Amino acid sequence: MKIITFRHNNQESLGLVHQDYLIPISNIGDNLPDSMDALLNAGQEGVDNLKLAFQTYLESNKETTNLSLEEVEIVAPVPRPTSLRDAYAFRQHVETSRANRGLEMIPEFDLFPVFYFSNHRAIAGPGEVYCMPDHFDRMDFELEVAVVINKEGKNIKAADADEYIAGYMIMNDLSARRLQMEEMKLNLGPAKGKDFATVIGPYLITKDELAAYKVATPAGREGALYDLKMECFVNDIKVSSGSLASMNWTFAEIIERISYGVTIYPGDVIGSGTVGTGCFLELNGTGKRKDPNYREQWLQPGDSIRMEVTALGSLENTVLLDKNL
Repeated sequence: MKIITFRHNNQESLGLVHQDYLIPISNIGDNLPDSMDALLNAGQEGVDNLKLAFQTYLESNKETTNLSLEEVEIVAPVPRPTSLRDAYAFRQHVETSRANRGLEMIPEFDLFPVFYFSNHRAIAGPGEVYCMPDHFDRMDFELEVAVVINKEGKNIKAADADEYIAGYMIMNDLSARRLQMEEMKLNLGPAKGKDFATVIGPYLITKDELAAYKVATPAGREGALYDLKMECFVNDIKVSSGSLASMNWTFAEIIERISYGVTIYPGDVIGSGTVGTGCFLELNGTGKRKDPNYREQWLQPGDSIRMEVTALGSLENTVLLDKNL
């Protein structure tokens, strides 16, 4: 299913996207969760019940008043995550970024999946994202995929961890690189360089929708991998391309690390980290390493960012200076 959170007539609701229109949950059946929080807290049973009700609705040819996507405001599919963590799962991004700084690949990358916490109350969906002037001092996109949890658990083994995932969505981890680099010199962070906006959406795609894209997990690894093409366009020019299948740590392995001695909860969002070529920091570093005269590119006020991921849709944003300065 393609699950969406939207606002219509000043009310936030849950719906399903079918073909080119939106079906509010209230049209599909009675006693179904009408918010993402409620759906995630209902666990896999809630997802299964919604899928059954949706199939019944489609087979019934029941006439209801559905909505076009243009007449609603699409917000983040998980508007209020219970937590937000971002991992570092793609070797290509890590290795290239280190080479651009004249550093060897760090061996600890292969020992365990690392992650950091970000601001789970600075979540945005498609549309305009307003930022402060310092954020535009080397502002960057980061092309990622995120999962959301719908089952509480602790000390979860990677072999079981996919059962805790409700679905997948595109994630753009907007980054203020000047702030990030300054604070990380103190061996803490990233914090202010990341905490102002994380964009997710436009839909939450349930795992059954991705079955056709599943690929074999490499020997010695555990968890599902999906070959989903990932692309990013800035002002309609393609700047990044990769595949989710190139994750060197699976989401299942990341969940095992996260949940060691810690309980994860329905509504927790976990990002994959940046795919190879998936940000200007990496692209600029590679360009300058090859050509000292390479001209760096960073996001500017008014720039549009469009991320497209196979089966997960297209996430579009425009970054703007905050109106309230």
